[in-house]
Amino acid sequence: MLKSRRGLLTAGLAVAVVGTIGVASTLAAGAEQIPGDAPAAPAQAAPAEPASTPPTVLPWGGRPQRVKTGSPGASSRTLRAAGLAAAAADASGSLVPKERYGPKGRTSRTTFLKSGKTEIAPPPEPPDDPSTSKVFFHYSVASQAAETDGSYANITIGKPALDKSDYHSLAEIAVQSADGQQIVEVGWNVDRVVNGDDDPHLFVYHWVNRETSCYNGCGFKQYSSNLKPGDTLPYDVTKKFGVQYYAGNWWVAFDSEWIGYFPEALWNAKSVKFSRSGLVQIFGEVAAQTETPCTDMGNGQPPEKETAARVASISLLNGPTVAMFVRSTSDAYQVQPLSARTFRFGGPGLC
Repeated sequence: MLKSRRGLLTAGLAVAVVGTIGVASTLAAGAEQIPGDAPAAPAQAAPAEPASTPPTVLPWGGRPQRVKTGSPGASSRTLRAAGLAAAAADASGSLVPKERYGPKGRTSRTTFLKSGKTEIAPPPEPPDDPSTSKVFFHYSVASQAAETDGSYANITIGKPALDKSDYHSLAEIAVQSADGQQIVEVGWNVDRVVNGDDDPHLFVYHWVNRETSCYNGCGFKQYSSNLKPGDTLPYDVTKKFGVQYYAGNWWVAFDSEWIGYFPEALWNAKSVKFSRSGLVQIFGEVAAQTETPCTDMGNGQPPEKETAARVASISLLNGPTVAMFVRSTSDAYQVQPLSARTFRFGGPGLC
């Protein structure tokens, strides 16, 4: 299990601004500090009496049911073969999410974080001076300006091959404020720094005033007594992911369970009101050390193939009719819209 490490992500080096009509320019932005190390929490069960209660039905309808989980420490391959939805990532079986730090990209309606610096070096060959490591973010994204209570979609979970020098490949739903500064995210990632292996894992993340936080913690409240952020997931399967605001919290759902929530108080503490979205985005993301990455996005299949990873049945909760704008920010990966609610994405990179 990898120890949390401090990282500095500097957005001011290169942030590309991409409008919905394809116009590009360059902006300068301030530095963003990823918090430092935090002591690992001891293994223990989730609280029997959670502080908050989620909606009685999941975002996609139906009452929550416990997902079928494997033995703690089971691999993604084992879960896939057994038809299971998740397993604790280590043999302890702890239900306490562990905060992990690593580079994280973001996109908004008109901009995306293109590159920055980080002190977190990707394994297995950290550079002599990690402070000089540069990370480039590549996206295949669908977005819609929409006031909603949240969003959900069916997302293919892949097991993309990471180049040895790269950080992560992931797919996620991001429910955001209209200006893109307040964000709640849920998805899956393959990230050796965060997870310690090459399997896909469930993750959550959030931003306050466009400030980075950490994966799977930094204020996240665990609810499920069955699975948690950081758990290993099977690959080559499609699962439901969703985010919904309810009774003062941003709740996160996966498959057939509520996992937990980010309290609205995390934003209120910074004098921010964030109880309804102004923008919804669903995307694949690769964090690489080059503008020409060799890392897979999605399942590594180009989107013109029917077997490529896809995001399907995108839905908005108490929002407008779905009409996603789909595009790629990088020549390394492509997207193929199939309808207003479904698209295929990803590919093998440029190698």
